[in-house]
Amino acid sequence: MGKLIAIANQKGGVGKTTTSVNLAACLGVLDKKVLLIDADPQANASSGLGIDVDVVEFGTYQLLEHNCTAAEAIQKTSATNVDIIPAHIDLVAIEIELVNVEQREYMLKQVIEPVKSNYDYILIDCAPSLGLLTLNALTAADSVIIPIQCEYFALEGLGKLLNTIKSVQKIHNEHLDIEGLLLTMYDSRLRLSNQVVEEVKNHFSNMVFKTIIQRNVRLSEAPSHGESIIYYDVNSKGATNYLSLAKEIISKQ
Repeated sequence: MGKLIAIANQKGGVGKTTTSVNLAACLGVLDKKVLLIDADPQANASSGLGIDVDVVEFGTYQLLEHNCTAAEAIQKTSATNVDIIPAHIDLVAIEIELVNVEQREYMLKQVIEPVKSNYDYILIDCAPSLGLLTLNALTAADSVIIPIQCEYFALEGLGKLLNTIKSVQKIHNEHLDIEGLLLTMYDSRLRLSNQVVEEVKNHFSNMVFKTIIQRNVRLSEAPSHGESIIYYDVNSKGATNYLSLAKEIISKQ
């Protein structure tokens, strides 16, 4: 049965999509079968893996609306062993459309169940909010990765996210674990980066991944080529970091 991991943080720009795309590709390279679900209306994870989001016929929106099955929404990507359920800007409407639907927090869980056993890992790239889409992801997930950027406001809002996770555990999904806190955009030359690493490790000790994602130009260039870092520049720091993260996650199972 595939392990379902949500990648969530209500703060934007912390590296959620970068992590979703590159972790998926690195797990694929390590011979794991991966499904990436793009649950962000910006659809950056989809375009980051070379999907033309303007011509998406079946994606996360149609899936949550029950207009298609998960099997119909799944597309192959150019990355080895990686499939995707793409997103489209129309996903923005889903929060309003599902607002009066019964069991609305369980929509994603229900529709993913039939394909779960086809994959080793299912990753969900969440939107930068704590709305219904993220709630669906957390209700469906076995665990959650929380990316935290090594910058001044890093810990701001983290308490709120952890409270949301606690209430999801209490009400919707008692089996939800925190896979780990992932430090991103680390620059060893900056004292601030080092202070944030220290602070997060002091606060959360064994919840923090050993792997730290360093700032890397190649990492930010890769999405514009519709490729993950492992295919764009396998020798870059970014590729090394995400391979290390993938191995760390595999070793936890």
